[in-house]
Amino acid sequence: KIFSGLFTKKVDVQELVSTLKADMHSHLLPGIDDGSRDLQNSLELVKGLVAKGYTKLVTTPHIMIERYRNTPEIIQGKLAELRQFLQENGVSVQIEAAAEYMLDEGFPDKIKEGNLLTFGDKYILIETSFMVKPQNLTKVFFELKTQRFKPILAHPERYCYMWDSFSGYDELKDAGFLFQLNINSLSGVYSERAEKAARYLIKNRMIDFVGTDTHNEKHLERLETAFQEKAIQNLIQSGDLLNFTL
Repeated sequence: KIFSGLFTKKVDVQELVSTLKADMHSHLLPGIDDGSRDLQNSLELVKGLVAKGYTKLVTTPHIMIERYRNTPEIIQGKLAELRQFLQENGVSVQIEAAAEYMLDEGFPDKIKEGNLLTFGDKYILIETSFMVKPQNLTKVFFELKTQRFKPILAHPERYCYMWDSFSGYDELKDAGFLFQLNINSLSGVYSERAEKAARYLIKNRMIDFVGTDTHNEKHLERLETAFQEKAIQNLIQSGDLLNFTL
């Protein structure tokens, strides 16, 4: 057993990521949420993702009525700053910005206003409370669909309210939700139960996108571990994911 892992071939992360091309969930804009601290930190995080083989980054800062009251104007302004800083430092990568919208009491008003940040083919990334299932999740989903948005539920494997019965995932998929998995859910960053849920979703072919959800250096480091997991490798090579279409 001591020698069991010595002859296991390590996967080439860059080769694996070349299939994905794009990361569509991260927190790389400086100083506007719980991700990058400043421009220098943003530069290091972006360089780390580029080194792994990503050629396009769609960064998705939080928009929450209670904590991060970001607007499209704030986000686009920070994106322009980061693009300029990357260019000045010789980092070549395609980078765009959308948002990770919290399904809170302020979100229905944002839908009515119509000024939502999307990416790709009108994809919009939404998240919920980790502990309590929102009562209006399905209602909001159909409101978005009627306006031709394509809602993606961010990291469904991390929601505690889904863990007691995985049938909740089936219900959301049957309703038409797209699911985005955090790659690091397979590296133990979050919890054992989140990892168990992630493996269930992968096994049942429910995942449409994968994202790094990079906030900091720790997340970058743990990606190396996650990419060595056979479940992630099989998912990326399955042809089921839509990252490459962005």
